[in-house]
Amino acid sequence: MKKPVVDYRQFRFSRINEPRFRHLKLLLGWVVYFLLYVLTENLIPQEACHPMHCILDDWIPFCEYFAVFYVFWYVLVVGSLLYYLLYDPESFSKLQTFIMVTQAIAMTAYILYPSRQDLRPEVFARDNIFSRTMAFIYSFDTNTGVCPSLHVAYSLGIVSVFSKDRKVPGWWKVFVAVMAVMISFSTAFVKQHSMVDVLAALPVGLAAEWFVYGKSYWKPKWKKTAP
Repeated sequence: MKKPVVDYRQFRFSRINEPRFRHLKLLLGWVVYFLLYVLTENLIPQEACHPMHCILDDWIPFCEYFAVFYVFWYVLVVGSLLYYLLYDPESFSKLQTFIMVTQAIAMTAYILYPSRQDLRPEVFARDNIFSRTMAFIYSFDTNTGVCPSLHVAYSLGIVSVFSKDRKVPGWWKVFVAVMAVMISFSTAFVKQHSMVDVLAALPVGLAAEWFVYGKSYWKPKWKKTAP
């Protein structure tokens, strides 16, 4: 097993501003996000939310088996952040910043233009572990605050950071990209999101990409070489 590049056993809150630990301050973004999530979920009534729907939603059936990909998203997010926290703090900072940018844009959208989706099935056609999983998720994750989809936006950030990592093997980059696509589709197949939410997440991801990598990554690659 690889040895972490930072010995977090030496961490104390008094050392948070030291160069080796200061990237941990970015984790406070999750505290802000969850506070805003709780507030928007409880203070914005469902009747004030705009329903998200497009014709694609009518063509996509509910399929509980996509719960596998939907739930795997949680593993992918936590696993990716933990991996880079241990082995590449600079990439951790970029991924966490990417996530925070998408959170900021999404929460602003949820407040200024509250959204909901009315696509969830009233009754599950089959009773199995996958449908029970979705019933459990439905029980605590309301159908409001859906556009843009953060499932999709976070996935874009994870694909972005791994695709730029030269230390990561190509097969893993392909795996992550395929999983990101399947996760994005799963949000529509388990009726957690409208395809409107999925598509709306794409420009959000592009905005975060530009914010995080626009000056430090993409521009040097496209800059013309002096004659």
